[in-house]
Amino acid sequence: MTTTELNQVAEQRAREYYRKVDLADLDAVVELFSSAVTYQRPGYPTIHGHGELLQFYRDTRIIDDGEHTVDTVVVDYPRVAVNGRFEGRLRSGELVSLRFADFFEVGSDGRFTRRDTFFFAPLV
Repeated sequence: MTTTELNQVAEQRAREYYRKVDLADLDAVVELFSSAVTYQRPGYPTIHGHGELLQFYRDTRIIDDGEHTVDTVVVDYPRVAVNGRFEGRLRSGELVSLRFADFFEVGSDGRFTRRDTFFFAPLV
């Protein structure tokens, strides 16, 4: 694949991630990631691998449901930067509206090997 094609695939994969999260299709979310994924998110211990990632989404993540709006995706394969907004509800019932930034790294198989998340709000 050309660099342009790799960048397009990485962008599509990032956008697909948010659609699957918003649909709560957690098995499909996890499949977007390498089995050796590392995920860092403020306020949480580093997550390693599919098992911990699935556990995070099922049991630990304080967001109950909501919708991501992706404003910007910048790709320089294998790195992807995403900026956007999230509106939804926490498990406590509290409604939230916040901005986020995500940074992904894509492995040779097209799956994410790393994700770092930052919120413009305290510990969401």
